[in-house]
Amino acid sequence: MLATVDTALVELEHEPAVPEGETSLQLLQAIYRDKRQPLNVRVRCAIEGLPFEVPKLSMTAVATMDGKSFAEALERALERSSKPYGPLLNGPVEPLPGHSCQ
Repeated sequence: MLATVDTALVELEHEPAVPEGETSLQLLQAIYRDKRQPLNVRVRCAIEGLPFEVPKLSMTAVATMDGKSFAEALERALERSSKPYGPLLNGPVEPLPGHSCQ
């Protein structure tokens, strides 16, 4: 297949329709639009150019604020993050009620 892609690129170099200083995407588009190229080469060029022509949706976030502002939700999150949820590592040790430390 590499030989066919190289052949297609050589043919495009001799065509006057290819603009000077084109981008790689424009080159791929010129190849996959050229009906004289073999179908497998045209399909491969279309596949390679697709992510640059149509952006892919990668993630979506859904958040509900329940009528509260983002600033209020952020303040609540900051307040929660400042409180320890359990005993601190290497922190002060307090004896359990009814036990003595000896």
